Amino acid sequence: MALPLKPPIAPQLARSRPSLPNAASGSWAYEPKWDGFRAIVFVDGDEAYIQSRGGKDLTRYFPEVTFPAGRYVVDGELVAASFGTLGNRIHPAEMRIKRLAQETPARFVAFDLLADGDEDLMALPYDERRLRLEQLAGRLKTPKIELTPVVRTPEQAEDWLETEEGVVAKDTTAPYRPGDRSGMAKIKRLRTADVVLVGWRPGKAEGTVGALILGMYEPDGKLRVVGHCSGFKAKEKRELVTMLAPFETGERGSGDASRWTGEKDLTWVALRPELVLEIAYDQVSDGRIRHGTKLVHWRTDKAPQECTIDQLDA
Repeated sequence: MALPLKPPIAPQLARSRPSLPNAASGSWAYEPKWDGFRAIVFVDGDEAYIQSRGGKDLTRYFPEVTFPAGRYVVDGELVAASFGTLGNRIHPAEMRIKRLAQETPARFVAFDLLADGDEDLMALPYDERRLRLEQLAGRLKTPKIELTPVVRTPEQAEDWLETEEGVVAKDTTAPYRPGDRSGMAKIKRLRTADVVLVGWRPGKAEGTVGALILGMYEPDGKLRVVGHCSGFKAKEKRELVTMLAPFETGERGSGDASRWTGEKDLTWVALRPELVLEIAYDQVSDGRIRHGTKLVHWRTDKAPQECTIDQLDA
């Protein structure tokens, strides 16, 4: 490719913040946070190369994602119906890739322009790169480049903390810094739910709890594992063993994927589904909480049967 930038390029990253930055801390633009695969796309003529966040070639896994002919390098996100849908694509069987491309098509959402023609734009401030990205999208019509929305005040971005996966805030005066976390912040949408404690996993130290296994009830009354809760202090890990002992069923196992869906090669201790806790979490994919959750508090005022799976749809 005869472009001013060559793959691989490490994408600029964001530093987590608890709240939206405002004018008092600089000049910011705000974009919705997407739940997909970060990707940098290199387009030279009719040829496009899709690079993953880790520098791998993703092109063959997403044959339905196409780009208008030109000469440019654009940063963005591959998104689909769910994060799990994207993960299913990373498979060597070509026939499966083609089938999934039709059944669960992905698309590319652009949010930064790194090169245009022979120009390397990374040294330009965000505001200029965004303007150039909009101008590029206006010139290239087929297929249309989808641009992420952008707003200029934290008040305008607040809704994304409730309706999307969160907000990405970008310093409008900053250049693009590959692999760096300065000049960009991410504020995740934080949600809460009530869950039933169905088991626990031992910690690395003997006589400690490493993680709590969490469940919710489906409409048919079946209790399904939806995630885990960890990150306890050393004292809490020891105390939990004693606290949970009266609720143990005597059932234990290791690597039982049919019992704990998605939890492979892990020892578990089953509990009677009698304890309820409120947790805070940020992302859900295919009916499961993607990352570890945070314990808010134990709930003695709520029946386990009230902890239903529809909370994850809220």
